[in-house]
Amino acid sequence: MNQAHFYPIGTAGQPWGPAELAQWRARQVRQRSYADEVLRRIEHLHERFDVATYGEVAYADEHFPLMAIRSPHWQPDLPTVLVTGGVHGYETSGVHGALCFVEEQAARYAGRVNLLVAPCVSPWGYEHIQRWNFDAIDPNRSFRAGSPAQESAALMRLVAPWRGQFVAHIDLHETTNTDASEFMPVLAARDGKPFESHSIPDGFYLVDDAANPQPAFQRTIIQAVQQVTHIAPADAQGGIIGSPLVAQGVIEYAMQALGLCAGITGARYTSTTEVYPDSARATPAQCIAAQVAAVCAGLEFVVTR
Repeated sequence: MNQAHFYPIGTAGQPWGPAELAQWRARQVRQRSYADEVLRRIEHLHERFDVATYGEVAYADEHFPLMAIRSPHWQPDLPTVLVTGGVHGYETSGVHGALCFVEEQAARYAGRVNLLVAPCVSPWGYEHIQRWNFDAIDPNRSFRAGSPAQESAALMRLVAPWRGQFVAHIDLHETTNTDASEFMPVLAARDGKPFESHSIPDGFYLVDDAANPQPAFQRTIIQAVQQVTHIAPADAQGGIIGSPLVAQGVIEYAMQALGLCAGITGARYTSTTEVYPDSARATPAQCIAAQVAAVCAGLEFVVTR
């Protein structure tokens, strides 16, 4: 449904310029600490994993190291899997789900798979509980050559040496009520387009790659996650956020064409998870557990093939 412009920045029908970007930046408030909530946890992983800085995000006088966690005994003959979280920094369970997976489950896969984990791709977005970066760019539409998003460009540089070697990539996300109340309206305002609303799905769902669908992989993840939290049903139109369901809890996007994170590795098996933290039927702990269950299910699928 298209609605008239109502976002408090910009003029209906006109894309933003520098003045509107400055107004938007002035509204952003730091609400939590990347150093305290993410980096401090990563510090405790050095004894068990290879931990390295793969880049830095710098905005004005703010600087954020970008961290990657890798299997300590990398073996070229093992399948290689990438796990990413916090591409949209506000999507909390993606970040903490990735960290919990490393802390609690990754050791189970030693000698079975090479793991590369980037738990918080967008630290400025994490601190400001924001979908975009400081430049009002969505990192998860910016994974392409010449990316304008520092976060996306840095992650692509990280994975480049192994591109073509990845068997799977699981990218951890959330769909929240603020998608409808804030992030979709501001996107329409930024681009000078009408706001097209969609209902927010109540539950977990997955996004498969329309150019490379892997229904058995997605089904395995759904079956594992539904032991932890509920799966989103179809909406009144028979889909989820404007896309038709191709299976229970699964829709498809053209990942590479849209510049999505899950399209960067060339892996055969890719999936974007989406949990719903605002559901009356799920707690924050369940959302994190669902992310961990999704990663573990994806890994079990890969290592048994």
